[in-house]
Amino acid sequence: MKNIIALIPARQGSKRIINKNIKILAGHPLLAYTIAVARQSELFSRIIVSTESENIAKISRYYGAEVPFLRSPRFARDDSPDIYWLKEALTKLEVEKNNIIYFSILRPTSPFRTVEMIKKAWDKITSEESADSLRAVELASQHPAKMWKIVNNRLIPVISGQTKEKIEWHSLPFQALPKVYAQNASLEIAKSEIPLKSISISGKNILPFITSNYEGYDINSKKDWIYAEYLIKTRKAKLPQINIIPFKI
Repeated sequence: MKNIIALIPARQGSKRIINKNIKILAGHPLLAYTIAVARQSELFSRIIVSTESENIAKISRYYGAEVPFLRSPRFARDDSPDIYWLKEALTKLEVEKNNIIYFSILRPTSPFRTVEMIKKAWDKITSEESADSLRAVELASQHPAKMWKIVNNRLIPVISGQTKEKIEWHSLPFQALPKVYAQNASLEIAKSEIPLKSISISGKNILPFITSNYEGYDINSKKDWIYAEYLIKTRKAKLPQINIIPFKI
């Protein structure tokens, strides 16, 4: 066990997929797979689910996570920034008193992460003491140089740039543009002191952790859910193994 805890945010409300965090995927509630891989990693001193729901808390405990307290409802709204439930959790857990140097946010919407991925991320952040945090990213499928704002009925580039020949970035092929990475929801690790002493989760010195294959796949819409079921059925992606009888919802 290390001086790091896992925090799994699983609020009750979800508009695009009703009850998404406890919706059944391949026999078990979605959040069960995140609890399972966190346990199988044998990395965390505690695995804690942050939720405002007694029902989600009951399901979480069944699969082996702790829910030592319920999240305040004001931090569980659609528009609630993560920093507030995180500050609440770290404060109630008395992380400084209990020498919890790091926390990891593992979101239930990424069911295909692996034990190897979590351990690799841990090794990376602990090898660079100056880093405030580490965040999972993947090569962006759409480049921001080809994105636009509309101002006074005119298109304005979100970001602008030119080649030495003064060719605008938005006119270049994707392969000729600088590589840009998009964050995904699969993994974050950060020092506990960062959100406790500021309004930031990640701080300023952020390490990249580039996910591969479907490690960073994120389920946020019905389309995402259907594709996740296809990946499982065709064995293109693998869920963490769960060896207990499914919770009856």
